[in-house]
Formats: sequence, C-alpha cells, structure tokens
Amino acid sequence: MDQIQEAFTQRLQEKGITISSSQLRQFEIYYQELVSWNEKMNLTGITDREQVYTKHFYDSVSLAFYVDMNKIQTMADIGSGAGFPGIPLKICFPHLQLTIIDSLNKRINFLQHIVQGTGLEQVQLLHGRAEDWARKPEHRDRYDLVTARAVAKLAVLNEFCLPYVKVGGIFAAMKGSNPDEEVKEASKSLKELKGKLNRVEQFKLPIEDSERHIIVIDKTAPTPAKYPRKAGTAIKTPL
Repeated sequence: MDQIQEAFTQRLQEKGITISSSQLRQFEIYYQELVSWNEKMNLTGITDREQVYTKHFYDSVSLAFYVDMNKIQTMADIGSGAGFPGIPLKICFPHLQLTIIDSLNKRINFLQHIVQGTGLEQVQLLHGRAEDWARKPEHRDRYDLVTARAVAKLAVLNEFCLPYVKVGGIFAAMKGSNPDEEVKEASKSLKELKGKLNRVEQFKLPIEDSERHIIVIDKTAPTPAKYPRKAGTAIKTPL
C-alpha cells in the first residue's frame, strides 16, 4: 500500500468504512483502466492518481457517510458516466445489487470491462435513456436507493430518477456548490413526482477543500404514470 492508498483508506476508516487489501486492489485496477481507456475516449478530465482517488473515489463513497448502505439492497446509478458513484460504492459494499444506466454505449463497454477486471458481481449495466428504462416494470418504483452525480439540475434529475425509487426509498443527488436555488426551483417537480425533501448534507473534500452537497429525497408514493415524459422533454421543459 502506497501513500495515496494509505491516505484514502485512512479517510474512509475515519468515516467508519473499512476496506480490505482486495478491495483496494479493485480500486487500483479501476484507476489504471480509467486512465488507459481515457486515452481512447473521453471519460474524465481528471487523471492524476491522487486526484482520482480523492475527487472520484472518495467523493463517490461519501454518499455512504449520509445514507446507511447496510440497509440498502438495490441501487441504481443514473447517468453514471465512468461509473461514479456506483462502482466505488459497490467496491466498498459488495452486497449492493447495482444497476447503472447510461446513454452512451462506449461508456457501458468501459464499465463492463471494469466489472470483469475487478470481479464485481450483481452489477447490471444498461445502455439507453433514463426516461425509457424508467417505463419498464422491472425498474419502475423498485430501488431502495437511486443516485446521480453531477448530471443535471435537480428539477430535471427528479424526473430522471424518482420513477426508479420504490415507495419509502431514497433518491440522493450528489452536487458540488450550494444547491439552495436548485432545491427551490425543484419544489414543483418533487410534488408531481411524489418526492419529499428530507435534508441537504454538506461537506468538504479532503486536500482541496472544495464544497460538496448531497440532496436526500424520500419517495412518498408511486410516480404518476405520465412521468417520466418522452426522452429529452425534461431537459427542454423542466417541471
């Protein structure tokens, strides 16, 4: 274990998350492959190893500081890109049944490669639009936890993500800077889509001190059948 991994492990341990040497190996395989594939396709603007461990891996796992992952069985990561936060959370909490949905097939291929290379099990990778998969009965109102990291504004995200959350489940939107304005703008969409704001958590990333926020939303009833609207509509005309 080198200095970067040691700092990463220690920071997680301070938050009550202990990872084994084999889990640390999975993170390192993930890092190496991310950088290698990034030369062929645009997965991330961050490739410095220490920064990937902090800004991608630690940042992804930070969701577990505010949501008890031991109580979560099924999780969906919408618009996951290079696998954040879904894959780091899955590495730390192997019991999770993870579904990742992304609209770009190249990214799904990369994630398939990561899942095979790290030996992760119970990971479902789906190519397509969030709005389309949300209409399928096997995904609708079904997940304990749904998350999206830096995908879109909250009013749009609610329509992408809340249809997947089961009644009594959680949608957690992972954001950078203060989302107060977004939360205000999203009040109508929350009401329409049967979500209720629980709380907004705030913390700072280690080393560089940049702000992070996690918006925690409870699902109060099944999403009305008319949502989500046709693919692309939520972005053009948010609720």
